[in-house]
Amino acid sequence: MTKYARDEFDRVPETSARQGVHRAVAESRRRSLAPILTAGCVALAIGLVAFLILPKLGFSAGQAAAVGDNATATPSATSPASPSPAPTSPEPTATDPAATDPAAAPSVTPSIPAAGVDKTQPVTIYNGTTTAGLASRVGGTVSSDGWILGQTGNWGGVPQQTSVIFYSDAEQKGNAEALGTLLGIDTLVESAEFNLPLVVVLGPGFQ
Repeated sequence: MTKYARDEFDRVPETSARQGVHRAVAESRRRSLAPILTAGCVALAIGLVAFLILPKLGFSAGQAAAVGDNATATPSATSPASPSPAPTSPEPTATDPAATDPAAAPSVTPSIPAAGVDKTQPVTIYNGTTTAGLASRVGGTVSSDGWILGQTGNWGGVPQQTSVIFYSDAEQKGNAEALGTLLGIDTLVESAEFNLPLVVVLGPGFQ
């Protein structure tokens, strides 16, 4: 209850329509919906025209689809081509230096043929030591190496200080060197005294 006395504005009929602020709010809401409804009606009308009238003017659904496809294909046709990969250089291969640089070719030195060894020449062996059977034992070594074994026996000449191989002439020098390598004898003497191509005299200290 208020302290003021009631007046004529406090008496509101129960059946009367509401007025004042409530009415203004309702009217503003109706005005805000009007543009939306108008736009919806316009869009519906355009859809009906496109669906009913355009086919009669000669536009078909296939042509519309073709136009749509061309519109979507245009950007890809004008898009820049993707860069192609750069060509790769071939891997270097190993080459023969002699093929590219003649100076790099290895020099071939002709081998000097060794002096011919004729093992068909008979080899005579004398034992100039006090070891019995030494000439026969050395003769077996010479025969096993492929030489033709001549006479074997004890040495009856001037006593020798070391083992010696006598060869008759220069043609037998290669044979004498081969025998010296086989028997470990370094002393080689050319002599025609024996009338034999090769003579081995085993001296003191021969093993």
